[in-house]
Amino acid sequence: MKKGVCVLLLGLVLLSGLAGAATQVEGVRLWRAPDHTRLVFDLSDAAEHTLFTLEGPERVVIDVSNTRFKADFASLNLSETPIKNIRHSPRNGTDLRVVLDLAVKVNPDSFFLHRQAGSSDRLVVDLKDLQPKPEQGPPPVTVPEVEGSKRDIIIAIDAGHGGEDPGALGPNGLREKDVVMAISKSLVDKLNAQPGYTAKLVRTGDYYVALRERRNIARRMQADLFMSIHADAFTKPSARGASVFALSNSGATSEMARFLAQRENESDLIGGVGSVSLEDKDEVLAGVLVDLSMTATLGASLQVGDYVLKSMGQMAHLHKHQVEQAGFAVLKSPDVPSILVETGFISNPTEAKNLGSRNYRNKLADQLVSGVKQYFYQHPPAGTLLAWKKQNGGVETEYTIGRGDTLSEIAKRFNISVSRLRQHNGLDNHVIQVGQVLRIPTS
Repeated sequence: MKKGVCVLLLGLVLLSGLAGAATQVEGVRLWRAPDHTRLVFDLSDAAEHTLFTLEGPERVVIDVSNTRFKADFASLNLSETPIKNIRHSPRNGTDLRVVLDLAVKVNPDSFFLHRQAGSSDRLVVDLKDLQPKPEQGPPPVTVPEVEGSKRDIIIAIDAGHGGEDPGALGPNGLREKDVVMAISKSLVDKLNAQPGYTAKLVRTGDYYVALRERRNIARRMQADLFMSIHADAFTKPSARGASVFALSNSGATSEMARFLAQRENESDLIGGVGSVSLEDKDEVLAGVLVDLSMTATLGASLQVGDYVLKSMGQMAHLHKHQVEQAGFAVLKSPDVPSILVETGFISNPTEAKNLGSRNYRNKLADQLVSGVKQYFYQHPPAGTLLAWKKQNGGVETEYTIGRGDTLSEIAKRFNISVSRLRQHNGLDNHVIQVGQVLRIPTS
C-alpha cells in the first residue's frame, strides 16, 4: 500500500474516532416553577457552552461545543412557559446550536452540572421571568380575622425534592418526590380542616426549590412550624421505619442520621443549583447557628418532633423511638421550629408498598396532624385562637393510645393528673387499650 494512501486512511480513522467522541444530548426535560422555567439537557459527557439572546423576535441561543443532538423535543409541554418553540441544528461541523423562540422576554441563565448521585452530566438553562412575584414561591399567608383577630397557627409543609431531583427511587418506578407530595397535600388539607390552623405547601408543583429557599419561604409565611416530608432510601433494603429529625450543630446522633443528612444536603447538587455551600454563612444565620442549641427554636423543634414521632408510632414501625439530630441544611432556620419527617424507607419493599398506597398515606397524614395538634395544644403560640381558647377553657384535644402507653405517662405528657384524666374519660381503673381514644381536658 502506498504511503499517501496509508496517511489518508489513518486520517479517516482519526476523524471517525473524534466524531464518535462527540458529546450527545441524550434527553431534554422541562419544569415550570412560580418565577422561572427550567430546561435541562442530559449529556453523555461534559461540554463547553455559550448562551446569548436575540431580539425581534425574542430568542435565546445556546451553542454547545462538540455535541450532537440525539434527544426529542416533541414530548415537552411548553404550555404556561415563555417558550413557543425549540429548534436545533449542527453548527461549524461539530457543534450544536439550540434556539428557544420566546413569547415574552426573559432573563436567561445557564450552568453546567457534573454527574452526581446517579444523575448524568447536565446543562441547565433557567429562563427567569422579568416580572416575578414579589417573593419566590407561595405568597405570604393571609389569615382571615377570627374572633377579634386571633390568628391561626401557620404550618409550612415542605415536600422534599421535586423537578429533576426525584429523590430516592423505590420498586415499580416509585419516586420519593411523588410520594412526599401526595402526603404533603393530604397533610395540608387535613390541617386546614382544623379550626385555628392554616397550612401551606412550600413547593406547589413538580419543580425543585433550593434547600435554603425552602426555609426562607417558611419564614416569609411567618410559619409557626416547618415540616419537611421525605421517604428516603438506604443501601440495605432491610432498613425500615419512620423517623423524625431536628437540627444538630455538634454532629449526628447515629450513622443513619449522618447518612440521611448527607443525602438530603446533596439535593441541591442533584436538583440543579449552580453553586452550593452547605456551610450556610448567610446574613440570617451568621452568629446564630453557633448558639442555636441553646435557643427556644431548637428546643421547640425537639418537642414537636417528639409528639409527631410518637403519633406516627401508633400506626407505623419506628426506626428509632426518639427524635434524632443531624446537620440537615433545610432545618437551619433560626426562628422557625423545624423538623424533617422520614415517613419510611422507599428502598424497603414492605414500606414502599405502604407508601405507594393512598389509604396508607392518608392515615399517615392523620397521625402527623394528631402529633402537631398535641404539641400546639400544650404550646399554643401567643396571639393565636388556640391560645385564647385554652386560656378560656374552650379547647380540648384527643389522644389515641399507642403501644406501650400508660395513663401516668399520658397524664405527664399533657401536664394533668391521672385522676383528672380518668374522671374526664369516665375510667374506673388504669386499664387502657391500644387504639382507644382519650379526651384530654384543658390543663
